[in-house]
Amino acid sequence: MSPTPRRTPRAGTRKVAVAGVALADCGRVDDATPYALHAQAARRALADAGLDRTVIDGFASAGLGTLAPVEVAEYLGLRPRWVDSTSVGGATWEVMAAHAVDAISAGHAGAVLLVYGSTARADIKAGRRTSNLSFGARGPLQFEAPYGHTLVAKYAMAARRHMHEYGTTLEQLAEVAVQARANAATNPDAMFRDPLTVDEVLSGPMIADPFTKLHCCLRSDGGCAVLLVAEDHVPDMAKEPVWVLGTGTSVSHTTMSEWDDFTVSPAALSGRRAYADAGLSPADVDLAEIYDAFTYMTLVTLEDLGFCAKGEGGPFVEKGRLLRDGALPVNTDGGGLSACHPGMRGLFLLVEAVRQLRGEAGDGQVRKAGGRLPEVALASGTGGWFCSSGTVLLGR
Repeated sequence: MSPTPRRTPRAGTRKVAVAGVALADCGRVDDATPYALHAQAARRALADAGLDRTVIDGFASAGLGTLAPVEVAEYLGLRPRWVDSTSVGGATWEVMAAHAVDAISAGHAGAVLLVYGSTARADIKAGRRTSNLSFGARGPLQFEAPYGHTLVAKYAMAARRHMHEYGTTLEQLAEVAVQARANAATNPDAMFRDPLTVDEVLSGPMIADPFTKLHCCLRSDGGCAVLLVAEDHVPDMAKEPVWVLGTGTSVSHTTMSEWDDFTVSPAALSGRRAYADAGLSPADVDLAEIYDAFTYMTLVTLEDLGFCAKGEGGPFVEKGRLLRDGALPVNTDGGGLSACHPGMRGLFLLVEAVRQLRGEAGDGQVRKAGGRLPEVALASGTGGWFCSSGTVLLGR
């Protein structure tokens, strides 16, 4: 195994590799707690890395426990010297990965475990919780939540603005869901794999205009884990490393009135910063894993990450461009629209990106010309209602 990545970011600091990735049980999981899913994912990621749990001296977790990540670390039997509990919605895991890379590069930790687990679906089915329409009604949100401005409505309003500004159509938004489902068809872990048509997306029950049900992510159970390590651990790993080439983070707004432009997401900044960190450009990216709680998220994030010009996201997603064998494979596992969405899905993006770079995606494997494996993958998480973004570039 060579300890030298294809690109070498941050000269003079320790390079960081992804040593192990794994999914816990996903989809419909009625007989496990969120803690059990955390433990399952962590054990599987360590097995994937071929490393012992004693190497872990950094831990990142959010969304579970009174004192996350202390409570989850205790459950896993870990006593890390570096921790992170950053919670910025769906972008949490890309932001945490950026923090972990900085910590490892600076020598504050040698191996950081990022782990997530949720029984969001099972809890609702069992009556242990109810669906949430908003994140709360305190602080700045008190000026929106009482008037019925729900989470999905915020995204829907932004989508309508893009349609007004650039002529984006309902059919183009529906294409995002159709192609995500086609990618899910080759993923045995995906919750929904049956083919989907544009007409089926458009004719579904209305959730928040213009989003029908299939414009929105599913609700599932599940978990996953990613182990990031310093280059020192690479000789002991079971598999060839996938290197972290660059990261970038950004935050935008909480109240919609403070959002400068509904057609621009914070990925416009996090992506730019990640490209600069890695010394790469959008043209270098072979596949992209993009947070897709709603179809509009995929479309506008593609624009903001530089894969097409602002306003051209609608035409860009047409003609199968996002399919596994398309011009830019996107959400190759089926994404949150078809594969799984237990809550803060951002960590799943990193798992799928690593599996694709390793050539471990089975029938869903992306291939370049001549059957070659992809060399550079991008994972972009979005949190809240385009409130935060984290972008991570990975390479072989």
